[in-house]
Amino acid sequence: MTNKSISKIDAEELKLLIEDLRADREQLEKEKKLLKQKKEELIEKLSSVSKLSQDEAKKLLLNELQDELKEEIAKRVRNAEERIRLEAKERAKEILVDAMKQGATTYTAEYTVSTVRVPNEEVKGRVIGKEGRNIRAFEKETGVELEIDETNEIRLSSFDSIRREIARRSLEELIKDTRIQPSRIEEVVRQTKSQMEDILIEEGKKIAEVCEVYNLPLDIIKLIGRYKFRTSYGQNLALHTIEETRIGVAIAQEIGADVEVVRLGCLLHDIGKVVTDEEGTHVEVGVSVLKKYGFLKAVVNAVAEHHEDKPFSSIESVIVWIADAISGSRPGARYEPHEAYVQRMDKIEEIANSFLGVDKAFAFQAGREVRVIVKPNEVDDDSLTILARNIAKKLENETQYAGQIKVTVIREVKVSEFTKAK
Repeated sequence: MTNKSISKIDAEELKLLIEDLRADREQLEKEKKLLKQKKEELIEKLSSVSKLSQDEAKKLLLNELQDELKEEIAKRVRNAEERIRLEAKERAKEILVDAMKQGATTYTAEYTVSTVRVPNEEVKGRVIGKEGRNIRAFEKETGVELEIDETNEIRLSSFDSIRREIARRSLEELIKDTRIQPSRIEEVVRQTKSQMEDILIEEGKKIAEVCEVYNLPLDIIKLIGRYKFRTSYGQNLALHTIEETRIGVAIAQEIGADVEVVRLGCLLHDIGKVVTDEEGTHVEVGVSVLKKYGFLKAVVNAVAEHHEDKPFSSIESVIVWIADAISGSRPGARYEPHEAYVQRMDKIEEIANSFLGVDKAFAFQAGREVRVIVKPNEVDDDSLTILARNIAKKLENETQYAGQIKVTVIREVKVSEFTKAK
């Protein structure tokens, strides 16, 4: 190879090398500019940070860090929420189970049937009377049915437990006295009725004391005393109230709610069921009674909301509702034979349909309300009030029911007209 050819190769390599060096230099210039820009940005940021207080600078840095870790934080929050939800569910179960353990009570209650034992056949004969006249007189005075079996036990049956208690005490007094005749029956029943007020006060105090409530107005204590003689679907109201109060108080103590509001709310939640001289649902009547005697608004609200007739206004109202649901819905708490339920509903509708001018009658809300639709051409507006009153009176005399039955009579008139065809 000649010197000339070697020189030519070296020149080409040198040219390529120069081009590579030029490209590297341009790249270095770009990187230098970028580093200068970054430096200026950092200087500017440090300059601005230097003007901030320690707390402001810390907050700025935390915000930047939070933005970078936002996804990680969100993931951890979701995991924490799921863990808390599962733990809360298990904890809620524990609270409810522990609260339900508090519901046991030894209070003696009354149900729909009472029994009185007669000592011998002779006394049984006196109770029956000649051709059954004493039994008829007793049933007339007390409004309670008597059944006498071969075991010398007399069964007193009535849906109204107050009447049945009067009958039981009167019959026991008559058996002790041995003078069993219509005039004496009337006298003893009248005396027993006059004593019932003291009995209700005594029972009301017992129930309130079991629930650890004291210093209530006397009229409220009398109403509470009626709990012992009132049942709902086979569940005695006194037992239900004591059980519910204990459950509610246990829950309130566990979660830190107002225990005294819950205690009173549970004790008084069904007080409207034993008031017989006011119209409305037992919730409406109960609220009216509590307002009349100046109970705390939180207690009144707990009573007003225990059937979710209005939205809950406090955690105490929710607890009263929960305790009521636990006591009323637990297995064995309430029971009414299906046949008896159907018979009662049919009887109510049958009585309403027996009046002239009635087209159809419908009983609902477990027999607590009946709606009567009349024939508008046979019953005018002026007669509606009288018809409703007559139906209510007949229901009072011929059916057994708890609380009240609301009778609503409806008269509907329709008029139609057509335009001319075009």
